[in-house]
Amino acid sequence: MREYLLTLCITAAVTYLLTGPVRKFAIVAGAMPEIRARDVHREPTPRLGGIAMFFGLCAGLLVADHLKNLNEVFANSNEPRALLSGAALIWLIGVLDDKFEIDALIKLGGQMIAAGVMVMQGLTILWLPIPGVGLVALTQWQGTLLTVALVVITINAVNFVDGLDGLAAGMVCIASAAFFLYAYRIWYSYGIEAAAPATLFAAILMGMCLGFLPHNMHPARIFMGDSGSMLIGLVLAAGAISITGQIDPDVMNLFTGSPRNTVHQTVPVFIPLLLPLTIIAIPAADLVLAIVRRTWRGQSPFAADRGHLHHRLLEVGHSHSRAVLIMYFWSALIAFGALAYSVNSGAMWSVLAIAALSAVGLVLLLLPRFTPRAPRWAEHFVPPRYRRRKAAAAAAPDGSPVTHETASAGEPDEAREHRAPAAAGVSGANGATAIGARPRLLDRREAESSR
Repeated sequence: MREYLLTLCITAAVTYLLTGPVRKFAIVAGAMPEIRARDVHREPTPRLGGIAMFFGLCAGLLVADHLKNLNEVFANSNEPRALLSGAALIWLIGVLDDKFEIDALIKLGGQMIAAGVMVMQGLTILWLPIPGVGLVALTQWQGTLLTVALVVITINAVNFVDGLDGLAAGMVCIASAAFFLYAYRIWYSYGIEAAAPATLFAAILMGMCLGFLPHNMHPARIFMGDSGSMLIGLVLAAGAISITGQIDPDVMNLFTGSPRNTVHQTVPVFIPLLLPLTIIAIPAADLVLAIVRRTWRGQSPFAADRGHLHHRLLEVGHSHSRAVLIMYFWSALIAFGALAYSVNSGAMWSVLAIAALSAVGLVLLLLPRFTPRAPRWAEHFVPPRYRRRKAAAAAAPDGSPVTHETASAGEPDEAREHRAPAAAGVSGANGATAIGARPRLLDRREAESSR
């Protein structure tokens, strides 16, 4: 465990220290795209954060290779080299996309090639555990297709959820933390050395995300871009493939007893396939809702709009940071709920805890709709968001016409944060220097009709 933690800390430190110079390089290189109608940030912000994350990955693998116990992972398995090869390829494609906006089909082809490179070096699914049947060996083509599909789906799920500052990195960090605990339990409790590569991948992935998050939290100084989102998606998928398709469940003595007991006992085998889906759960629901919404309005399913889940959280009244924390909460609930179920699938306490936390999550989602208002005598003792709006705030004290500033005087601070765009030429917004005048945020109707 000490060596895993040391690898995590080295990865996080290298990623954190390199993100600042990478941000300056991205500004010089012009990797600061114009603000699109569906974006929520109000300041051109540099991308290419994936460069620092990739070098953090390389540093983590290098350190692990020189540690006494983790060195056995490199000696007994080719999976770390396969991961590095696929990560380098997907990272190069992401860097080109961050700079030149390459076509979506080209990116999809690059993702499939990166997955194929890992398959050629041994990182592939060799069999699937089926309850009541046992191990079902896959042919070479079946294993390759299943591996490529899992990699591509996970990469695009992480890329799709990258819509708010710190959202994708935080959600992947939560999923990788749950995955690390699961893989470490398989390696330590069952004594299965084949689980060591997946445990190492999860530790490195946590370090990459933790090192980048301080620069990416709202207001973000730099975005990870496709070079970062596709990279962490590939690492997450590689860990799931390693521990699912390479470990023999017969070693865990799970396929024993009645078919009913076998179903319960084999739950831990399927958890590594389910944990990456915790990243897909929220964006997949968002994707389905977006397709239905756009088709119902007679628009193309691929038309851009401001109706995604994070946009709706902002419209309900949540601040940027609170919307991100709410999505963190739901990701942690799904990931660690699945982990708790894998430890003891028959425990009623886990089901009750998940149900109670789900109720708490629903209350947090609807909290702005039920914001309490303090009585007038107590308005001076509570934050502005809990004060009643006064009719006198609609007009200026000197009788001058109502302006945007006077009309929003009684508005909550968090709402004004979203409505008022930063002034042009101001340095420091989102950690970047403004370049010329910035367009105001479009309202939802205008944004949906754009593109």
